[in-house]
Amino acid sequence: MTTRTRLAGAALATGLMLAALLTGCSTGTDPAASAAGNVVTITVKDMSYQPAEVTIHPGDTVEWVFDDGGMPHDVSGEGELEGVLQSELLTEGEYTYTFDETGTYTYSCTPHPMMVGTVIVEE
Repeated sequence: MTTRTRLAGAALATGLMLAALLTGCSTGTDPAASAAGNVVTITVKDMSYQPAEVTIHPGDTVEWVFDDGGMPHDVSGEGELEGVLQSELLTEGEYTYTFDETGTYTYSCTPHPMMVGTVIVEE
């Protein structure tokens, strides 16, 4: 093994160790954000909720982002969230709702009832 090869190997090993140390110093999450819960985004586009089903934990927030070329949609809760989970008709912008209780929650779009989504909240 040449000196050049040994030096290149040592430099690579040192770089990998440094990267591991730097990565290990940061959790990659904001403690304040973790305490408040996560945010899951659903895009309202192409006459659908994308994704149509999400699984989250209590305290997490779902954000619906409206981006369907000017077509108005809403988020309208069904069952126990009827009238509670309710956005305005939107052509753009966002609507958010924080789910605190476990359960399976279904919602739809008032003017387009074939658009259905589900939020599953589990521990």
